[in-house]
Amino acid sequence: MSSHRVDAPVIAAGEKPKGPASYFPSIEKTYGQPVQHWLDLAADALDTKTHMEAVGLLKDEHGLGHGHANAIVAYVKAKLKA
Repeated sequence: MSSHRVDAPVIAAGEKPKGPASYFPSIEKTYGQPVQHWLDLAADALDTKTHMEAVGLLKDEHGLGHGHANAIVAYVKAKLKA
């Protein structure tokens, strides 16, 4: 695992997340892993890969759909820049 970490947001009951995080509940339900798992994979991938290469890794090696993979990578990139 890389030396950086992007923590998953805490989404309160009844709260409607905005932006890429709006996909997170669906991602957890669809793929059976906590969103933190996917954030960690994306952060590790972004150490050496471009945005689209990291999206491709999540799609090809882990079976995520394009929208879900892109949301994960976009969220990680935004948090790493902050």
